[in-house]
Amino acid sequence: MTGLSRRRRLAAVAVIALAAVTGSACSSSDGGSGDGGGAYLVWDPYPQFAADSEWVALLKKCGTSAGAASVERTGYDTTDLTNKALLAAQQGNSPDVLIVDNPVISTLAEAGALTTTDDNKLDVSAMAPNLLGAGQSAGKTYGVPIGANTLALYYNKDLLTAAGVDPASIKDWPSLTAALTTVKAKGKKGITFSAIGTEEGSFQFLPWFWGSGAQLTSLDSPQAVSALTLWNDWLKQGLAPNSVINNTQTTSWQEFATGDYAFAENGTWQLANAEKLGFSYGTIAIPASAGGPAPAPTGGEFVSIPVQKKTDRYETSQKIVACLTNADNLLTTDTTLSYVAPVAAVQDRQAAADPKLKVWVEAVRAAKGRTGDNLGTKYPKISESLWTAVQAALSGGKSPKDALTAAQAATR
Repeated sequence: MTGLSRRRRLAAVAVIALAAVTGSACSSSDGGSGDGGGAYLVWDPYPQFAADSEWVALLKKCGTSAGAASVERTGYDTTDLTNKALLAAQQGNSPDVLIVDNPVISTLAEAGALTTTDDNKLDVSAMAPNLLGAGQSAGKTYGVPIGANTLALYYNKDLLTAAGVDPASIKDWPSLTAALTTVKAKGKKGITFSAIGTEEGSFQFLPWFWGSGAQLTSLDSPQAVSALTLWNDWLKQGLAPNSVINNTQTTSWQEFATGDYAFAENGTWQLANAEKLGFSYGTIAIPASAGGPAPAPTGGEFVSIPVQKKTDRYETSQKIVACLTNADNLLTTDTTLSYVAPVAAVQDRQAAADPKLKVWVEAVRAAKGRTGDNLGTKYPKISESLWTAVQAALSGGKSPKDALTAAQAATR
């Protein structure tokens, strides 16, 4: 790509970012210059980690081993980071290492803001292909996954035991619906999830959508209709509460934590909270329509190397990224972030160290990237159409079929 065409692409994409933030792109005075002299700049979406955290200690350790004079790290909120990364790229002012939410990779790649692994020589051969896919666009790979989270079903062991339901019997949609019906007959509540009209709603619907055999390129397929019909029928039959229409993943978890629900769809990030529940819990994979684990969407970040004016910086940046994503460091980092590692051997070590992670490892191994299948920057529009359809159906505004027909038309 020529410098002129790259600037035009960046300018076009950055218009969106400019609407979301005020002020100009970061300057070197606030940690936003790729020309950092001896200092190598790292931006990440983990503002919760302070300067004395293990995460920052690892960044500095990797900087030292790579030969960098120093590492200067800034943690941003996820949305803020995306905007700043686009604007910094437009100004030729990118950090040396950028860690971003995996759906953002395709946006930055299309803008010409990231180097490919062919360019920067990062080795991704050990990474799980289904996780790596979220960082790929047009046959090129633009980073290394640092870890993944995904969705599964938490269940209330005490409630299921009292209702006479064996969670091991739940293998597909009919057996799950039968379990919910049994629980409701015992005077308890079935399942809670998030169907809010945002990306969270799409994220939670995707395991059922993909588990039906549907594809994001055909939102109105019979398989897709069957998935939305499943959720719609649960609400009609009182197996799921009407509150799911407005539930975030946090409020859905709060409902489950009351002890009144048999199941909750939620993610690995709730594991610490699960240990604080006032009842015994377990987890099972979200079942596909006809059985087996459904593909759930992956969350988690990629470590990437942005385009720099001074290409001699790439070698040190590559060494920093390689250090951050080697097996031992991945194990430490992913344990801290409640992520499942992107490397099978490290996943096995995680499951051996904590048997409760076995279900999550299996779920991640069956998972899919939201921007996979070469959707790239088309995904946000598809996702908005999908969550709009879910809202329309569950609120009673349209039938599942009509809602998804309108959704497909909106993506054209």
